[in-house]
Amino acid sequence: MVKVSILGLGVYLPSKRLTNFDLEKMVDTSDEWIRSRTGIVERRVASPHEKTSDLAHKAALQALKNAKISAEKIDLIVVATASPDSSFPSVACKVQKAIGAKKATGFDVSAACAGFLYALTTAKQYIQTGMAHHALVIAAERFTDLIDWTDRDTCVLFGDGAGACVLGKAKSGHITADFLQAFGDQWDLMQVISEGGRSPFHPEKTACAKLPYVRMQGQELFKMAVNSMADAIEKVIKKAKIKKENIDCIVPHQANDRIMSAVAKKLNISKDKIFINIDKYGNMSAASIAVALYEAVESKKIKKGDNVVLVAFGAGLVSAANVVKW
Repeated sequence: MVKVSILGLGVYLPSKRLTNFDLEKMVDTSDEWIRSRTGIVERRVASPHEKTSDLAHKAALQALKNAKISAEKIDLIVVATASPDSSFPSVACKVQKAIGAKKATGFDVSAACAGFLYALTTAKQYIQTGMAHHALVIAAERFTDLIDWTDRDTCVLFGDGAGACVLGKAKSGHITADFLQAFGDQWDLMQVISEGGRSPFHPEKTACAKLPYVRMQGQELFKMAVNSMADAIEKVIKKAKIKKENIDCIVPHQANDRIMSAVAKKLNISKDKIFINIDKYGNMSAASIAVALYEAVESKKIKKGDNVVLVAFGAGLVSAANVVKW
């Protein structure tokens, strides 16, 4: 079986910072309340002229540069996003044009916060089967467009950003195991909803339909997140044939600091092994792990030869995990 490795990483983060103190002026909340319940201090918000495809494009350029791969050598572009510019065309096709990857095919993956790992695992299969030699995997979100800014339970959580990686045949280190699972019977715990219909035949149609926005059942989602992430880690390290004590770094989806603490406790793993940057960016949905992985490598939290576990859960509900021998 062909071994596939991450050849280079890249990120893009909007310059605008929205702090907890800014949110205090917008909704009934406080810096102390947000920090104690989520661990978030600030988050990034894309400017009005920045689309999800723009964030993806900039992260992709950095990943290509760090991988020392030209866009012409990319055969496949997979973009994970729950907040595309529009229903179609795909963000992947827009990125293809923007970077000049004329030989590549591309498509988007929708798995919410687990999207990056779903896209990573999908692209890996293309390389292993010979359908692609080099793949560009991007996770990009302009998630703040899906937020009801009058809902203090959700508006404090999310931010915008993008991360990317280039995959190719292993030169050193490789993705050793993958795990994906869906819990469709729990779909209603987190969803994007829209009030009123847009059909001309809808009995409650109004002249101006409200934009869709995120709604979630926080307590139930918390329990499901902890259990599904812990289970995903157990199963993926078993597939990789490593023990918990052999894990050097866990890069989880950055949803809530208390979730990450609970996962560590459930698995009896030191929280020091978990890379956390939620304080700076909040929950960037699919982009969270991609950005966290980049920062963990840059800060030397991840070093050559380390066993790295990537793990996420997301709306669907879905969970995912990968083991990477760095």
